[in-house]
Amino acid sequence: MKIPVLITAGALLLGCTPVVSQRGYLPDPIGEAAIRIGADTKTTVQDRLGDPSTQATFSGDSWYYISSVEKRIAFFDPRVENRSILAIHFDKEGKVADVRHYSLKDGHVFAFETRETPAKGRELTFLQQLFNATPGVPLGGLGGGQGQGGGGGYP
Repeated sequence: MKIPVLITAGALLLGCTPVVSQRGYLPDPIGEAAIRIGADTKTTVQDRLGDPSTQATFSGDSWYYISSVEKRIAFFDPRVENRSILAIHFDKEGKVADVRHYSLKDGHVFAFETRETPAKGRELTFLQQLFNATPGVPLGGLGGGQGQGGGGGYP
């Protein structure tokens, strides 16, 4: 009798084991230290560090190497543990003008992709969806009055 209980408890504990994922640019300290302001070009930076994660679209020519470490426990949303950004700014001739490092404390975190589609109207709760499964019955109750259209509870 104790063995099934122990197996169930062990399975529940394993389900709560955090999953840590590293994403993006893995920094190379030797390559970063070798970059010289005013001497290196885009080609030499790309040879040392590889392709950037993203490039500046507006206001100048900059490359960004972005890495982040996220931790997810069970079914909860992942939490960013660490984020580092290496920003390399170039001048008009294409030579390195500045090299900067940024982290989470240097700014606020925003979601690049939310994986949510905005929808008009109001969101229905699970119970509203469950009890509103009858087509033609308005959301406000049974036996809709004049001027109220059915339609499965959508406004």
